[in-house]
Amino acid sequence: MRQEWEPEDLIEVWTLLEDDMAKLRNKSGSNRLGFALLLKFFEVEARFPEVPGEVPQAAVAYVAQQVKVPEAEWAAYDWTGRAIKRHRTEIREAFGFRECSVEDQAQLAEWLAAELCPVELSRERLVEAVVARCRKQGLEPPTPGRVARLAGSAVAAFEEQFCRQTAERLSAT
Repeated sequence: MRQEWEPEDLIEVWTLLEDDMAKLRNKSGSNRLGFALLLKFFEVEARFPEVPGEVPQAAVAYVAQQVKVPEAEWAAYDWTGRAIKRHRTEIREAFGFRECSVEDQAQLAEWLAAELCPVELSRERLVEAVVARCRKQGLEPPTPGRVARLAGSAVAAFEEQFCRQTAERLSAT
């Protein structure tokens, strides 16, 4: 996610709407701010941030004003406890998403190898295609590192299949 935001863009993307505020009613302090930031980040990226620094500081300040929680509470948000797991579940449900399972990842790799690898050489575009497909299917994409590895394994599977098919077509001579 980009770190620099113009005021107009910040307002357009990071403003909490009435429905968003309703989801915050039973939360306070760092949990209130953390949930609000995760909610808006997920709305934009269709995934959760991996580390607090991935959320733009301007967004933290803007959302903190809206939820009436000091901006410093973002540093106190627990990234490993039960609260964040519950928050992520609530947010996925709110957007109609689910976690990407190992089976889903295997299907994504098969799809990439069969459909995109024959026509697309750029790993970056393969990664973008995986994220787009996850959004379309209501799946929270795996971490960016995992998506890159998934694309790499799909390319390797495609190349192996391509070489095998090519070798089978060649005559013995």
